[in-house]
Amino acid sequence: MTSHDVVARVRRVLGTRRVGHAGTLDPMATGVLVLGVERGTRLLGHLALRDKDYDATVRLGSSTVTDDAEGEVVSRADASVLAAVGDSAILAACAAQRGVVHQRPSAVSAIKVDGQRAYARVRAGQDVQLPAREVHIERLEVRDIRRSADAIDVDIAVTCSTGTYVRAIARDAGEALGVGGHLTALRRTRVGPFTLAQAVAPDDAATGLQGLDTAVPSCFPVIDLDDTCAADVRVGRPMVWPGGDLDTGPHALRDATGRVLALAERDGARLHYLVVLSPSQADADG
Repeated sequence: MTSHDVVARVRRVLGTRRVGHAGTLDPMATGVLVLGVERGTRLLGHLALRDKDYDATVRLGSSTVTDDAEGEVVSRADASVLAAVGDSAILAACAAQRGVVHQRPSAVSAIKVDGQRAYARVRAGQDVQLPAREVHIERLEVRDIRRSADAIDVDIAVTCSTGTYVRAIARDAGEALGVGGHLTALRRTRVGPFTLAQAVAPDDAATGLQGLDTAVPSCFPVIDLDDTCAADVRVGRPMVWPGGDLDTGPHALRDATGRVLALAERDGARLHYLVVLSPSQADADG
């Protein structure tokens, strides 16, 4: 299933068109996909979700055009060369990718090149080389190494920043070892505060919904308002920040009952509303 397939199924299950997703998953991948429903769709563009966890399997011994198992094989290592790759070399190739690194995204990605998605150019037969960009791979743990005559399968666990391609980790490990590499399995187990333990199948979406008053504070820092300020927010009236330090980026504004009213960010001495979620505003938005 593609991420779009998941959204389409959840729309049918919940009987609403107002469903969107944050953080696309490749069709080959499984795991956590964050969805917004109804008013929750208005928050998706503001979710940072900067760090993610993955479980993956890297196959050493061959490389593919897509850097994963769905692509055509473009090279295979000789069996004798592959047999000479020791466990210590595999561990070192993975360790070299930890930390802040400049990673070249997979050519088959959604990054645009001159207005066209890179994957579309690859499918059209073009040679696409994307520039490297800085990502942070906080954890790259080797959990198992399994050998056969023509491949070495390496199970890894990864914690990384958004924008990291786990496929590229497989490719780069294979290149470093001189035998090629690609991804054969990928499961996203966490996106920001959302974990696999909270996830449900698309057909069970109704049982997995979190209210905004629960979900939003797990994603954004919270500013608790007094009754006067809360009344201003409900009608979209400009609000002066009463003082104290405020980090950059969106903050959730919450009233004394625990209801999330809006997302806002500091703009000088005032708060600039990004999304107002009060009932009156939601009704006005239709």
